[in-house]
Amino acid sequence: MSKLRPVRGATENRASARFGLPARELDGDWLDARAIVDDAEPPLRTTVTVERARSILSRNTSPDIPFDRSVNPYRGCEHGCIYCFARPTHAWHDLSPGLDFETRLFAKPDAPALLRQALAKPGYVCQPIAFGTNTDPYQPIEATWRITRDCLALLAECRHPVTITTKSDRVTRDIDLLGPMAAQGLAAVMLSITSLDPKVARTVEPRAPHPERRLAAVAKLRAAGIPTFVSLSPVIPQITDHEVEHIMERAAEAGALGCFFLPVRLPFEVAPLFRAWLDEHFPDRAAKVMATIQSIRGGRDNDPDFHTRMRGQGPWAELLRTRFRITAKRFGLDQPFPPLRRDLFRPPAGDQGELF
Repeated sequence: MSKLRPVRGATENRASARFGLPARELDGDWLDARAIVDDAEPPLRTTVTVERARSILSRNTSPDIPFDRSVNPYRGCEHGCIYCFARPTHAWHDLSPGLDFETRLFAKPDAPALLRQALAKPGYVCQPIAFGTNTDPYQPIEATWRITRDCLALLAECRHPVTITTKSDRVTRDIDLLGPMAAQGLAAVMLSITSLDPKVARTVEPRAPHPERRLAAVAKLRAAGIPTFVSLSPVIPQITDHEVEHIMERAAEAGALGCFFLPVRLPFEVAPLFRAWLDEHFPDRAAKVMATIQSIRGGRDNDPDFHTRMRGQGPWAELLRTRFRITAKRFGLDQPFPPLRRDLFRPPAGDQGELF
């Protein structure tokens, strides 16, 4: 008897041809075909490779993204969210955006030192640094690598503003850093909660913490005085959209200041992975899901255009925005993300310490 590999998101591990990469040979656990195994075969192992990055600050000039710089301590993400827009980045390493993305991870232990160098450069202009914009800074391997925490410790030392987006309650481990930063107007956190149904959550984002743990994390962060918001992104038609009001109600009960959402996006290799996942887990509604997604993406699987890519278009997208707006007002979740202070920033001390 065969079955899907347990607790992984993608059902496929096809190599990407987008960069002219050759198809990889089947190699033990790493399959280019569907992840079907017999009961006796062990699950995929998660491996971590050290990446020696030359810089750590990623710059962004997109007009519809509210930050201009970010730090990503890790490449790939074990949470395995099937819709993750960062999956295609693995193709640059001749790895699959499918199972490789969630099992063959990269850690950047030099990130704190590289960040210190960046902040110490003459002429550096302080603006909030975003964590969690590509892969989750609190995915499971952060428990041992602690790269995110070391970066936060540096930002606290420099009084540098930071925003964090995560699906993990592990962020509460760093309340000792984030609490004092928030008291100075330097920190805010966004918890991502896409479904409260354990079965759906386990399928959509198989290795992310249980939704109830994330709601508990919202309450803990708020109790520590940290501005905390909840992201419902992405909302998936016919799979999670019926939960919007319930998630927002629970977010308000946990003390969240506001909520945020985006309709699901399927860029590059994410679209075929998502389709294969639908066929495996939701065959009864796969065609309807994709038809609705295409209706809000101008007839395509994905709309890459600035501004519309974040909002969606058409009746379904407009109805979702209306529902969201009414519910946010009802539960007092219409507070905007707070402006963070930049005037407190002081460059990190050099090798000789602060002379003055």
